[in-house]
Amino acid sequence: MNLKLTNFSTIIIVNKNQEQTQAIRVKTKHLKRIKHYIASVVLVIIALVGTVAYLNSKDNESEQEKQKLLTQIAQLRGKVSTATALTDAATASTHSASGYIQSIQSKLEKINDYLRKRGLKGFSTNSIGGDKNIASNTMSDNEKYSLYDEYMSRLLNSVAFTPMGYPRLSSITSAFGYRSDPFDGESAELHPGVDFRGATGDPVHVTADGNVVFTGRKGGYGNCIIVQHKNDFQTLYGHLSHIDVREGQSVRTGDVIGKVGSTGRSTGSHLHYEVRKSGKPINPVKFLTLNN
Repeated sequence: MNLKLTNFSTIIIVNKNQEQTQAIRVKTKHLKRIKHYIASVVLVIIALVGTVAYLNSKDNESEQEKQKLLTQIAQLRGKVSTATALTDAATASTHSASGYIQSIQSKLEKINDYLRKRGLKGFSTNSIGGDKNIASNTMSDNEKYSLYDEYMSRLLNSVAFTPMGYPRLSSITSAFGYRSDPFDGESAELHPGVDFRGATGDPVHVTADGNVVFTGRKGGYGNCIIVQHKNDFQTLYGHLSHIDVREGQSVRTGDVIGKVGSTGRSTGSHLHYEVRKSGKPINPVKFLTLNN
């Protein structure tokens, strides 16, 4: 079969450098299909680009998921470490509380021993579960620790600021309160302190740290000393034969401040001792021991 000339197209290729041309004859049907070839190639390229983009997106998602998991793992490890630390701390706290309680009990025993040597009967720890009672057996170490800590704070406050103990170690010959007048035996009078047996010249000790605010003769008290303590407490020592301190002097617990006598309104040698709160006499017996 003979092909017609219209079935062919001529393509002229021009070489600018050599200024030559070259003619190529191509079937016309191929030229008409080239646009389809180009479109197909473009579609393939687009498909490849889309596939690459999709795969990259998936890789990013996987990386993000991986990082999220790693973060969760780190958080879980932190929680486990915290829980372990809290458990260890709780265990250590329990051991510490137990050891602290034993230490307090030992110190309280020593304090009691010192108090007994100074004429005080000491104190017990029944109220805080310190004597192996039923209440003590039902309390945790932390509960015991809290009670002991509170008790020690109160005890420290009492020891530091409250006049305690005996101004001299002897028996009480006259109590606080109303009594018959020792001179006429008929009328009643308020005895604002307690009297301690003693011989003239026996030493008198101050019962708490403080400052001397009065020394000298004071009516029926005879020669007396008044000491100002913290928390608005005062102590008075009367009927003295001798005064060993001066006004304005600081004194420490146990210091000798005077001598027993029978000056003033007195029927014999003894020490009159008062404890005052805000200027008002209160029963000194309440301060002879920590348990009162």
